[in-house]
Amino acid sequence: MTNLLRTRGINVRFAVHPVSGRMPGQCNVLLAEAGVPYDLVFEMDEINDDFGDTDVVLVIGANDTVNPISLEPGSSIAGMPVLHVWKSKTVVVMKRGMASGYADVPNPLFYKSNTRMLFGDAKDLCEALKVGIEKVPK
Repeated sequence: MTNLLRTRGINVRFAVHPVSGRMPGQCNVLLAEAGVPYDLVFEMDEINDDFGDTDVVLVIGANDTVNPISLEPGSSIAGMPVLHVWKSKTVVVMKRGMASGYADVPNPLFYKSNTRMLFGDAKDLCEALKVGIEKVPK
């Protein structure tokens, strides 16, 4: 999907939270194994300010690391650094279901007016999106 979008002139970048994956650094390794060029992969601090100028963010499997409730002083994850994806025009979240993340905190991102939820296996959903994009005339 990345190559397809890039051939159509779409700026594609990957944002990686420091604790994403099952262990720190796992997502970077998986992206490298998938052949994603290093210059498309950004750490949270490098990309967070860009979300306000972003048309679409595709969130795959994340929960706590994109939870805006971390900005609320009284929340149990207050102060946790998160990716500010909700600032983009549209957020598409891929998850298997609405279960909470490791912190067991509700995520208001999932209910924001600019968020769309896609439920299912992320690999299958990405493939379906790719097929849909291929059908759109250039």
